[in-house]
Amino acid sequence: MKRSLGVCYYPEHWPEARWSEDAARMRDLGLTWVRIGEFAWGLLEPAPGDYRWDWLDRAVDVLTGAGLSVVMGTPSATPPRWMLDRHPDMLARDDRGRPRKFGSRRHYCFSHAGYREDAAHMAGLMARRYGDRVAAWQTDNEYGCHDTVLSWSDAARDAFRDWLRARYGGIDALNAAWGNIFWSMGYRDFDEIELPNMTVTEPNPAHALAFRRFSSDQVLRWNRAQVAAIRGHSNAPISHNYMGRVLEFDHFALARDMEIATWDSYPLGFLLDRVPQAERDAYLCQGDPDFQAFHHDLYRAVGQGRWWVMEQQPGPVNWAPWNPAPLPGMVRLWSWEAFAHGAEAVCWFRWRQFGQAQEQQHAGLLRPDGSDAPGLAEAAQVAAEIAQAPDVVAAKAPVALIFDYASQWAWEVQPQGAGFDHFGLAFTIYRALRELGLSIDILPPDTSDLSGYAMVLVPALLTLEEPLRGAITRAEGLVVTGPRTDLKTPELSVPEGLGPDLPGLPTRCTMVETFPPDRPRPLRGGGVLTLWLEHHETEAEIVERVEDGTPALIRQGNRAHLCGWADRIGMRRILGALARGQGLDVLDLPEGLRIRDTGTERFVFNYASEARRFGEHDLPAAGMLRLPQP
Repeated sequence: MKRSLGVCYYPEHWPEARWSEDAARMRDLGLTWVRIGEFAWGLLEPAPGDYRWDWLDRAVDVLTGAGLSVVMGTPSATPPRWMLDRHPDMLARDDRGRPRKFGSRRHYCFSHAGYREDAAHMAGLMARRYGDRVAAWQTDNEYGCHDTVLSWSDAARDAFRDWLRARYGGIDALNAAWGNIFWSMGYRDFDEIELPNMTVTEPNPAHALAFRRFSSDQVLRWNRAQVAAIRGHSNAPISHNYMGRVLEFDHFALARDMEIATWDSYPLGFLLDRVPQAERDAYLCQGDPDFQAFHHDLYRAVGQGRWWVMEQQPGPVNWAPWNPAPLPGMVRLWSWEAFAHGAEAVCWFRWRQFGQAQEQQHAGLLRPDGSDAPGLAEAAQVAAEIAQAPDVVAAKAPVALIFDYASQWAWEVQPQGAGFDHFGLAFTIYRALRELGLSIDILPPDTSDLSGYAMVLVPALLTLEEPLRGAITRAEGLVVTGPRTDLKTPELSVPEGLGPDLPGLPTRCTMVETFPPDRPRPLRGGGVLTLWLEHHETEAEIVERVEDGTPALIRQGNRAHLCGWADRIGMRRILGALARGQGLDVLDLPEGLRIRDTGTERFVFNYASEARRFGEHDLPAAGMLRLPQP
């Protein structure tokens, strides 16, 4: 598939006389796509029913007339001020019951039926008008950004009660599933159930997990209304732009209603905002070597193979605690890394820096005066390179990693030890595999086929359910579960016979202990276990032990279980040994060097701030190589 480039553009921010000049420059740069419209509701409908389509008509004409393909965003992330007069109760509320206010964005509650209907109506009007003139759609903008999935409003409470009725059928079934006999928490009717906030101590974990599942379903319901409205008038593919480490709703489930998954990649902003401190210093101007790649692989799975970067950082951003400029070469490297992981398109945010309001310090490809910003030259270089280079050929990776949003919610609700986090553990494993020079496919928790993978990692899944359980049973490669996999029921209870119930691996966990990060447990082979350790009674072979003799890794045939959270040294050593045993080509990569293998090529990326050597090749800082597949 041909790779392409694009940009995010806001014609409403600039004099109309400038639009044709901008469009021509985009085309001449080698761009194909331009995303518009996603924040423009206030201009499209400045008063209820007063529609002003003329300016957007002309903008679409100018852009498509220059040969650009338009991605039209629905503007529901930024409802106009008059919408609050129509729906005073549409505002989301935080966990203390305080309403979010107008004056920014994403202030609506996903459970508010009135605003959901108005947003879908606007999406339908746009699709009716532009359905045959645009090449793709984006619903809303960055669901979950700014902690906006969980809402503690009256609308959410009422919708939650209806959701519980549908899930459990009767109140007795709910009481039994939640264990409400404990602390006299039983209910007589669904209307007695409140949202799980502002309790004296922690709420019932089953109650809290049900609310997290409900909240995710509300995002799906919200998005589905807009998708249906668009589909009534347009055959163009539909997408949503997800974010990095935003985990409050199930992206796999949402994406099944659309054709393309996209995400917004901000390597430096995420490094300083969402990556642990220990990983920051060496990569301040490059971004974490694995954070972007993890999300590329995640959203390739979310989009079932079709995915884009909808927003790629071209310079300093404005929203992180600190906002350095990228090391020269990184804008090019980030773009090529996305293509190496299978992206169809990379779009930079934004075309021209806007000199007012909240994002006035956010760099674009152009400065506010229209002069070239540093990222423009690298964007031009990428455009020239993809025009001459062969297409990237997709291929199945040798290693798979299962990722599950519901398990993230479960361990946030009941961490047992401060800091236990499904994403964090999955990312620790992913980083270790990347440091070993391996390419990885990320798969959803309902995967039914693991054939073709030499090794599959299944970390911290709440419960092994079908079809994944059947896929593990049938898998011919090595399947490594744990830690914390299958230790609870879907209602967050301890199974009657204890857990885990692992296909082909006879073992049960008799006790779990957690410990502070400054008191890790050394492993006999090197490295430590941090935070989490399960004690197992097992008939399987004990491959690794803690210094005191406690089993750390158990194995029987092609099934293994990791009993604790190994640190970076321990995880790399353990996974390296397992991968070599499966016949995989494991490398000892220098710090900062990463590899992505495709069907025909090997891409090598240097995230280090100094030169690195790979075989016979020298890579400068922010350098990359395209080599034949070894």
